[in-house]
Amino acid sequence: MRLGLTLGLGEGVNLPLVMEAERLGYSSVWCGESYGSDAVSPIAWVLAHTSVIKAGTGIMQMPARTPACAATTAMTLQQLSGDRFLCGVGPSGPQVVEGWHGVAYGKPLERTREYIAIIRAIVAREQPLIFKGEHYSIPYDGPDASGLGKPLKSIQHGKPLRYYCASITPGGMRLSGELADGNLPIFMSPEGADLVAKPTLEGMLKAGKPADLAAFDIAPYTKIRAGADLQDCRDAVKPELALYIGGMGAKGRNFYNDYCKRLGYPDAAVAIQDAFLAGRRKDAAAAVPDKLVDEIALVGPPDRIRGRLRDWQAVAKDGRVGTLVLTGATQDALRLVAEAVL
Repeated sequence: MRLGLTLGLGEGVNLPLVMEAERLGYSSVWCGESYGSDAVSPIAWVLAHTSVIKAGTGIMQMPARTPACAATTAMTLQQLSGDRFLCGVGPSGPQVVEGWHGVAYGKPLERTREYIAIIRAIVAREQPLIFKGEHYSIPYDGPDASGLGKPLKSIQHGKPLRYYCASITPGGMRLSGELADGNLPIFMSPEGADLVAKPTLEGMLKAGKPADLAAFDIAPYTKIRAGADLQDCRDAVKPELALYIGGMGAKGRNFYNDYCKRLGYPDAAVAIQDAFLAGRRKDAAAAVPDKLVDEIALVGPPDRIRGRLRDWQAVAKDGRVGTLVLTGATQDALRLVAEAVL
C-alpha cells in the first residue's frame, strides 16, 4: 500500500511537510480546489521543490478550464517535472459549477467522458483535434461561430499521463474504472471498500480491461488526527465531515450526504444536513457518529492508529486500496504512518 498526503485548501504549500513526506517514501501529494485557490499552482510549486514524489490535482474542476487548457497544463507539468504529474479531473457539484463558474452543470458523467477523451487526443497528437460531443464541439461550430476555427494539433509533444477521477457516486466510480487509472474517493472505510471497488471493477470490465484492481489506483482521502484522547481526536475531524455531509450541496443534491447514507448512516446524514442548513454547525458536527469517524478516519493514540492501518493493509492486498492519502497530517503523523506501513 502506497501513501500520499493532501495540501490544505487555501493554506499555501507546507513545503517542510511535503519534503518530509518525500524523505519518508510517500508516493504522492495532492491539492484540490473549490472556490478559492486553484489546484494547479500549488502542485507546480511542489513539483519545482521536489525530485521524487509525484504530485496531482485532486481535482481540477472541469468547468474551470477547457479540455485543451487542462491538456496543455498537464503536458507542461509532466514535462517540467520529469513525469511526476498526476492528472486528476472532476465535474464538481452544481452549486459550485453554476454558482461560481457560471455555466450549466449539465450531465457530469458525460462531460467527464468527453473531457478525458479530448485530453487523451491532444496528448496523443495522432491527428489535428476534431471532437463532436454533447458538451464540447471542437472546432467550435455553434450559431455564433466565426467559421474560422480550424483543427489544430499540439505543438508540444506530450508524455503519457495517469488520469484520476473524483469519484463519489456509483456511476462516477464505474466511469473512473472505465476511463481512468485511478480514483480519489472520500469517506472510504476498509469495511466499506466494496462500495468503491465493486463499481470501479465494473467499469474496468466494461472497457475490456483485465479484472485486476492492482492495475488501478483506488486512493481514498483519509483524515488523520493522532493524540492520547480518542474523543478529542474524533471531535477534531467532525466539523469538516459535517461541512461535506451537511453543506456541500442542496437537499437531494448533496453527493457526500448520499454517500454517507450508503456507508450505513442514513439517519445521521439527515440530521447532519438539517442542522447544517439551518445554520447550526456545532449541532451538525455533534450529529456525526463516533462510529463513522472511527471507520473512515485514523484517530486516537498511535497504537490504535497502527491497528487501523493493518485493516487498510489487509484491504490493499487485493487492490481495493492502492494509495492511502492522508488529509490533515502533521509531520509526526506522517512518520507514525510511514513507520507502520512503509
